[in-house]
Amino acid sequence: MSDLDTFRHTTIPLAHGTGAIPAVGFGTLIPDREKGRAAIRTALDVGFRHLDAAEAYRNEDVVGDVIKQALDKGTLSREQLFVTTKLWNNNHRPERVRPAIEASLRRLQVDYADAYLIHTPFAFAPGDDQYPKEADGKPAYDKGITLLDTWRAMEELVDAGLARAIGLSDVKLDTVKEIVANARIKPAIVQVESHPYLPEWELLEFCKANGIVLLAFAPLGHGMEPSIHDDPVLKSIAERIGETPAHVALAWAVQRGTAFLTTSTNPEHIRENYEISPIPADSLREIREGITTNVRLNDVVHTGLPGFIPRENRK
Repeated sequence: MSDLDTFRHTTIPLAHGTGAIPAVGFGTLIPDREKGRAAIRTALDVGFRHLDAAEAYRNEDVVGDVIKQALDKGTLSREQLFVTTKLWNNNHRPERVRPAIEASLRRLQVDYADAYLIHTPFAFAPGDDQYPKEADGKPAYDKGITLLDTWRAMEELVDAGLARAIGLSDVKLDTVKEIVANARIKPAIVQVESHPYLPEWELLEFCKANGIVLLAFAPLGHGMEPSIHDDPVLKSIAERIGETPAHVALAWAVQRGTAFLTTSTNPEHIRENYEISPIPADSLREIREGITTNVRLNDVVHTGLPGFIPRENRK
């Protein structure tokens, strides 16, 4: 295996569970089911071995069909594949957690999740409504449950062998600290928005100190403004090494010790997002010291509702 292949196959050990998580992962939030099916199949074909799914995406069955086809063909084994999925907000009540993962596993057509994450720290009113609302149109939150209550039920999934690792998503540092301080089984993974414009250095340092993998979504900024692809620091590095700004941003993510997820329906972009190589060490310093833009693109950490923030309202 070449040095480049080794880099693309970088894995990060998990604090609990078995093995390690691939640093390079593919997100499956693709609303068009057939485009999603084709994209996930392409991702596996080019070499991705981490598929990130979620109950809330409403397409776990599509992901499961592609996984089953690959396993049936013998192109990869279950042990070679890292499957993540997530508990949605309306299932935070402890008695709803196990039925939720069991339903996800049936849709994914696997016996266990390599990682099961609490999708957001916000508990919505329990029931079948994915986005329950109050009379004023605001989310109907479940005031009778705490995140730690939900976490205790997540720990039981590890005991039962339904999830090999558990973790958090769309959280801030204080919340992670609270769970780490009180957990019997500490989070193995924390998935948050992170990119050169939102590096989350403090969170990353805490995660590293506690053996937690920081898993970055939107590592290329979702193509939103301000554009990471147009950043002068990333463009300058890309020109020097003969790569693209996207390549630089993804390599930076791996080299600073995080895992990342990209999503695309374009076969060429899927391949490019996988076929990355290291950038020089001085470029890592240049990115950390030279990029001063700090912007959050998704407001889910404040409300539990995924959604991009209008530019004039970003903080």
